[in-house]
Amino acid sequence: MPLNRFMDLALAHPDHGYYRTRDPLGSKGDFTTAPEISQMFGELLGLWSVDMWQKLGSPKTFNLVEFGPGRGTLMADALRAAKLLPAFGDAANIVFLETSPTLRAEQKKYVPGASWIDTVNALPTGPCLILANEFFDALPIRQFQKTDKGWQERYVALQSAVDDDIPTFEYSLADTLTSASTLATSVRDAPEASIAEICPLAETIMEQMRAHFDANSGAALIIDYGYAHSTPGDSFQALKDHKFVDPLAEPGEADLTAHVDFEALAKPFSKAAFYGPIEQGSFLEALGIRARATALAANANEQQRHEITSALKRLTERDAMGSLFKVMAVTSPGIPVPAGFPASASF
Repeated sequence: MPLNRFMDLALAHPDHGYYRTRDPLGSKGDFTTAPEISQMFGELLGLWSVDMWQKLGSPKTFNLVEFGPGRGTLMADALRAAKLLPAFGDAANIVFLETSPTLRAEQKKYVPGASWIDTVNALPTGPCLILANEFFDALPIRQFQKTDKGWQERYVALQSAVDDDIPTFEYSLADTLTSASTLATSVRDAPEASIAEICPLAETIMEQMRAHFDANSGAALIIDYGYAHSTPGDSFQALKDHKFVDPLAEPGEADLTAHVDFEALAKPFSKAAFYGPIEQGSFLEALGIRARATALAANANEQQRHEITSALKRLTERDAMGSLFKVMAVTSPGIPVPAGFPASASF
């Protein structure tokens, strides 16, 4: 089967999918996201949302949406910070894009007033602000390998030798060639043995987002690890118990992800309607994370001050999350530059 089908089954199968059967977050899970590291992350995104709401004209009602909200920690922190401007909270209709019953139950505890949707096409009518932190990295990708024949799609197949009736998987290549036009221009001439990746679902979601913004007005903030420009390479990976493992070894038991291609995400938007990507560290610094850390530390004990300093470094420094993680904003036409970004688009 194609790799994107394997990923989809491993992550989202109704009975055995990774996200359908557990809470994967935190120290007891398989990975930790920025909102779980520090309240500062969600608070700053809350203030960013307030500023963006004002740039949209402070609509009396609007949809504040989070794609893949985990436990709901980010939204809870964002709404707490946004209480500085009560009119924002009064106007906000909180919507979560989430299909996992387990995570929906957790989100209800953190944000009791939220509603849920299963697809982007189900977004309610009206102005919309979207937050998407580590959402796109979990969407199924297709991979292609450059051979002496051309580009061939990478498949996942059962190994011929199976021990103890436990299925094991290996990579194989499709018999037919894939047109190079399927791939980004910058990777088509990559050398033999190179791997190229595309994420059709991500491209579809961005098209749907653009259509919604065109009809209703809105903006989205996308934060994820990945490449600023389309780049050849095998970024398919699996995390279990906070360690990297073989992504084919235990389908449904590990988190499967791939690096996000921000250049591909930006394609549906004109240069006047997207900003970035910029490094997460630079973005958070521009929003004032150091000032927030100082304010928190002023009322903290020694252990808490250590935790605040550690979180600040982890979120912003280049050898941690500060460089690998990128931030991009997309908006409907005619909206002022979002906070934290330079005035010009990157591509």
